[in-house]
Amino acid sequence: MVRNIGIPNLLPPPKECNDRKCPWHGKLSIRGKLFEGIVVSDKSSKTVVVEWIRYHYLPKYERYEKRKSRVMAHNPECINAKMGDKVIIGECRPLSRGKKFVVLQVVGHGNR
Repeated sequence: MVRNIGIPNLLPPPKECNDRKCPWHGKLSIRGKLFEGIVVSDKSSKTVVVEWIRYHYLPKYERYEKRKSRVMAHNPECINAKMGDKVIIGECRPLSRGKKFVVLQVVGHGNR
């Protein structure tokens, strides 16, 4: 059984899990912002580190500089994102001290 998480254009995962912290099969609600990034680490259990590049304007030099944002996100068993995957993550309630995001979908596979 797959829940409607209220975000259009996102496909539910093909596998099913019994994780309470899964937005598709558990009770976790998604609110706030959505981000698209690349998984740079999947060493922790059920946790991935997602990174994306953003550009910051410097008015003094009239140029942009590259900056990186990195967050830890919960990785449900049904999604199981690996290192190098391009993923969509969504903001949710705090799941632990460092995790306030959850992986919603794998968009593209990286170097596996």
